[in-house]
Amino acid sequence: MTPRGRRGARRNARTLARVLAVAGVLAFTLFPAYFMLVSALSARPASGTEALLPASVTLENFRFVLAEAGFLRYLGNSLAVAALTVAGSSLLALLAAVAVARFRFRLRTTVLVLVLTVQMVPLEALVIPLFLQVRDLRMLNSLIGLSVVYIALALPFAVWMLRGFAAAVPAEVEEAAYIDGCSWPRMFWSVLFPLVAPGLVATAVFSFITAWNEFILALTFMNQSEKYTVAVGLRQFFGQYTTDWGQVMAASTVITLPVMAFFLLVQRGLVSGLTQGAVKQ
Repeated sequence: MTPRGRRGARRNARTLARVLAVAGVLAFTLFPAYFMLVSALSARPASGTEALLPASVTLENFRFVLAEAGFLRYLGNSLAVAALTVAGSSLLALLAAVAVARFRFRLRTTVLVLVLTVQMVPLEALVIPLFLQVRDLRMLNSLIGLSVVYIALALPFAVWMLRGFAAAVPAEVEEAAYIDGCSWPRMFWSVLFPLVAPGLVATAVFSFITAWNEFILALTFMNQSEKYTVAVGLRQFFGQYTTDWGQVMAASTVITLPVMAFFLLVQRGLVSGLTQGAVKQ
């Protein structure tokens, strides 16, 4: 074999190795989702673990989850909580990030460190203090109260991430807007806000996931079943002695679909925000 032929063979071998590695990673990553969907569509009343392909396909598990188990109510609760969390945390984080990045005040660094420290506290350590505060505010069994708690949990990360985007905007851009006659509110919404919007999308995704998947606080603060979120509502399908895994997987699929739809809507802004946020300021 000629040297050129050997180089071509080695190149082909490396390409094949890369393809096999990517295929293996994709198979490993997508298999749980595939198994969840197969189990949800299986007509077998057992767990559905006996075969990777169901003997017969049915939508009965989805019908039971949505119609009889009242899972649509839980979806509505979670969507309301997630929407309030995303809106509240994004607005507060944007204002706080601009203040930290643009204004100079005493203990500025201390405030930033405290914000980061809050993010490091384990959630289990906050359950009792948060419960007492929410109880004293008479906001137990309230979707608004749960949303306020989620906003507080999402704010530290959101402020830190948006601070980098606000600091990356040159001050000359704002000064040019002032020279053109813009007031501060007009400059903020017409000039600064569009430039930090990609970072806002990234923080919105984090806030949405925090509100959608959280279980401990939702279970602690909600005693009425009609106020359950999807994470808590999923628990009802687990029995004391047996579990219908078809219904569990159908409910899990229903929970996953809004998250996938949200990611598809914001994926372009998310990628842009993450790549811009990775630039050293």
